[in-house]
Amino acid sequence: MLFNSFAFLLAFLPLALGLHWLAERFAPAVRLPLLLVLSFVFYGYWDVRFIPLLALSILINWTMAQLFVRTRVTALIVAAIVANLTVLGIFKYAAFFADLANAAAGLGLPRYEFALPLGISFFTFHHVMYLVDLRAGRAPRFDLIRYGLYIGFFPQVLAGPLVRWTELMHQLDERPYLRSDAAQRFAQGLMLLTIGLAKKVLIGDPLAGYANPVFEAAANGGGLTTLQAWQGTLAFTFQIYFDFSGYTDMALGIGLMFGVVLPQNFEVPYRAVSLQDFWRRWHMTLSRFLRDYLYIPFGGNRHGLAVQLFALLATMTLGGLWHGAGLTFVVWGIAHGLGLCAGVLWRRTGVVMPAVVGWALTFLFVALTWVLFRATSFEAAMRLYEAMFGFAPFGSGFKWRALVVAALVAMIGPTAWAAVHRLPPNRWLAVAFAILFVVILLKIGDDANYEFIYFQF
Repeated sequence: MLFNSFAFLLAFLPLALGLHWLAERFAPAVRLPLLLVLSFVFYGYWDVRFIPLLALSILINWTMAQLFVRTRVTALIVAAIVANLTVLGIFKYAAFFADLANAAAGLGLPRYEFALPLGISFFTFHHVMYLVDLRAGRAPRFDLIRYGLYIGFFPQVLAGPLVRWTELMHQLDERPYLRSDAAQRFAQGLMLLTIGLAKKVLIGDPLAGYANPVFEAAANGGGLTTLQAWQGTLAFTFQIYFDFSGYTDMALGIGLMFGVVLPQNFEVPYRAVSLQDFWRRWHMTLSRFLRDYLYIPFGGNRHGLAVQLFALLATMTLGGLWHGAGLTFVVWGIAHGLGLCAGVLWRRTGVVMPAVVGWALTFLFVALTWVLFRATSFEAAMRLYEAMFGFAPFGSGFKWRALVVAALVAMIGPTAWAAVHRLPPNRWLAVAFAILFVVILLKIGDDANYEFIYFQF
């Protein structure tokens, strides 16, 4: 079920919170098993057929971890990681690689397409992080319930944030509602949920109404004007931010209401003054994963310039492929890898770029590369680029007001997390958030309810 749905907001979440409070208050020993059951119910609501996949994924990886702890046979960890990536590859990339092989070598391989289990990329990466750390001696052994919650805790199972075991496991043994700040944390969680819903429903979804027709026209070969192409590109640039950061705010807020602090994932990324700065602010938990589990193992910045540039390019190429089984995603990743390499070379010159110039170049680069991310094909992307750079009628009727509002909200002020932690307890503030929540519910009931963009990854 979607976070922005009546089924979740008015049924599942209140029931889950009530059961969790009862367990925490009267039967603390069943609190964690209850959370795991609730997580499976939440996940299975989408498609009950995927519950066995998640359950087997947890059980097999946990078993391999237990065997490794007992035997210290490194091959067990290697086999588990390979198995995880193989399952991800079968579900997400089988058709993609078959198409590549057939196009490159004319092999005539059959093209199998499987229904993509929601969140498979995210819970696969959680397995990999734990297994790598276990092999390196950094991670301890956990029981099955706790490991299951690390992988399947429902606020983050579908689209992150990517949580390290060090950030979650110690919190599972707390009595969250006995804390002196329990009421404050619950209220902050509720505010984060409301802000995230507002970003998604009141800003992100309306921007989809500007972006989708433009990208659909490009995909269908329709004519585009320059203004339409820029409008669609800028609309998607802000839509994906409000959509994904809104989801993250909701996930963090729901986690707080259940007594769990999840890591932040966005730090006003469109204020970045370089591409390196952007990736330190955008999808921060993925950037951290790519750095620690790909970039550094590839050589990082400790083995000379050539190795560093290769590591950056290889890491971002794989990061692009992780986002989707398509060459447009791969090229999007390559473009960001090349951009990061250019940043490394620029910094080596010692020339300081004015912050405003760095911001403008970074924002323009990110917006232009979002075209590859959103377009359904290279042909569609090229139609947009041609129109954007003047190889089309100029057009009229640029809808700038929604874009200006989105830009101001995205670039000015603190993150939602920082804001709710600065706000003092106030009766009228509570009333304002209650009114905003009702407005969102009315909007959800009145309009089309878009799925979150990152659910497809």
